[in-house]
Amino acid sequence: MSRIGKSPITVPQDVDVTIKDGLVTVKGKLGELQQEVKGIDVKLEDGVIYFERSSEKSDQKAKHGLYRALVNNMIQGVTKGYTKELELVGVGYRASNQGQKLDLAVGYSHNIVIDLAPEVKVETVSEKGKNPIVKLTSYDKQLVGQVAAKIRSLRAPEPYKGKGIKFVGEQLRRKAGKSA
Repeated sequence: MSRIGKSPITVPQDVDVTIKDGLVTVKGKLGELQQEVKGIDVKLEDGVIYFERSSEKSDQKAKHGLYRALVNNMIQGVTKGYTKELELVGVGYRASNQGQKLDLAVGYSHNIVIDLAPEVKVETVSEKGKNPIVKLTSYDKQLVGQVAAKIRSLRAPEPYKGKGIKFVGEQLRRKAGKSA
């Protein structure tokens, strides 16, 4: 049996959860999220959410822990939110933002301007002598991860010098250069 799917979720006081026809809606101070649940029974009793499957089929076993994790991420997102930080490593690499527009100078002949979704808040930090950092904050874990991966893909870190856009704290596999 799924260990993750078996564990119940306790709902905080400031979060409102409604379950109707397989659609789980979570409202909190940061926003509102919805998730459709298929094949798994979801029950809300006394501020605790339980996930139960009706059979032992392999697709239901797989979805049991998945839907529990998705709903748990939704509850954490509307209470605390999620943050991803990207670091621009390279000479002359710069980042700035005006509202929801992120302007990146990452070694191409032109700057890259990205319009971000309104659910994602962006902040750029540029200190003298340090690499620029782009902070993405949202209540939707999937969305903030997807936006961060898209930004990283614009100039992925290369293995020799480590230049590019990387996540803060990410360990890169470095290669040795030419051995003369």
